[in-house]
Amino acid sequence: MVSLVVSVGVVAIVALLALSAFFSSSETAIFTLPEGWGDGTESDPRYEVLHELRSDPHRLLVTILVGNNVVNVAIASTTTALLIEFLPTGSAVSVATVLASFVVLVFGEIVPKSYGLSHARGWSLAVARPISILERAMYPLVVVFDFITRRLNALIGGDPDIEDPYTE
Repeated sequence: MVSLVVSVGVVAIVALLALSAFFSSSETAIFTLPEGWGDGTESDPRYEVLHELRSDPHRLLVTILVGNNVVNVAIASTTTALLIEFLPTGSAVSVATVLASFVVLVFGEIVPKSYGLSHARGWSLAVARPISILERAMYPLVVVFDFITRRLNALIGGDPDIEDPYTE
């Protein structure tokens, strides 16, 4: 029974890591598109979806960050739940924190962001539709976090259009 739980847990972590990589690489690719990024792609139907996403960069960022954070927390939680099967609770939490942090940083953040940076144009077009679908699926969460973060930014004197230079 434990081996089935472990197998399912490991598969879940791998799937969640793939989602983390997707969000991280998408964020970097979309926000680092070079000037004139649309040249020659306007006839591609994905261009319009990407253009629409980039029209509200704050909402786009909120969408990606909500998705990525939910996935990364799930990775840490699942890792902890698996390690509790083999280690005392305190040790399991400590080991899970170190292990999940390492795995997420390498495979969910650094490598995917490097990929997104070096393949910005093609990857942005490839992920535009899935990100757009996720934005609609997570709409209630996105709206809440979009509202809260805009208000907090206004309270601390932040620029409400800080993301604009990265998507124009």
